[in-house]
Amino acid sequence: MKKLYAVVTLAAVLTGTTLLLKRTGRVAAAAAPSGIKNVVLVHGAFADGSGWEAVADILMKDGYTVAVVQEPETSFAEDVKFTKALIDQQSGPVVLVGHSYGGAVITEAGNDSKVAALVYIAAFAPDAGESSATLAKAMPPAGTGIKATPDGYLYIDPASFHADFAANLPEAKTAFMAVSQVLFSTDSFTSPVTTPAWKSKPSWFMVATADRSINPDQERMMAKRAHAKTIEVNSCHAAYMAFPKETAKLIEDAATSGPVHQ
Repeated sequence: MKKLYAVVTLAAVLTGTTLLLKRTGRVAAAAAPSGIKNVVLVHGAFADGSGWEAVADILMKDGYTVAVVQEPETSFAEDVKFTKALIDQQSGPVVLVGHSYGGAVITEAGNDSKVAALVYIAAFAPDAGESSATLAKAMPPAGTGIKATPDGYLYIDPASFHADFAANLPEAKTAFMAVSQVLFSTDSFTSPVTTPAWKSKPSWFMVATADRSINPDQERMMAKRAHAKTIEVNSCHAAYMAFPKETAKLIEDAATSGPVHQ
């Protein structure tokens, strides 16, 4: 199953890269923003990069170059590897953005020298030795819909998906998201971060106050210890989809406030 899934994921990466290049070309005429000009977006568990579309459209309209990571969710190491590969393709300093489990990924991958700022959207921001799993266990969320497959992958029970993941979105949309969700490996969930980038890079954080996938108080704790510039939105876990304008603005704040190192 893992081999088949990896092939499908690679095909999605190649297709997504082609689409990204085309879409970036269409907004090339936009005025170049001041500060950091490159944004790399990292999705979380059970999702894929397509959920970033509304945020990416706003950023590209405002003149940013946007890249979307399609990490495979087969292991933490692979997810970090895919993210660093896309960071390295950027022409200059990067704002690295992660949603949910994607926050753990950017916490490790954000040590790349091109990363100038980190943005966490309703995300995990582990310290050294912590994983998404240990954080979730320490302060459990309200949602209880996560189930396991016999071969070690996790998924959200479709009956719980709307309430636990994306309650602000139309049910017709979340019904499709539930049946098309990406299986999430136990390794991705339980592997610890070794060197937290938020200890050396400036950070921004969006807390989703109605989050049922990550405890909002856990988000506040992680934002506080990272000394992140923090905003709160009355949102479900999929805050980047429910509040794309606010998400894009937070990213642009990071891009214009973060240090730029060429």
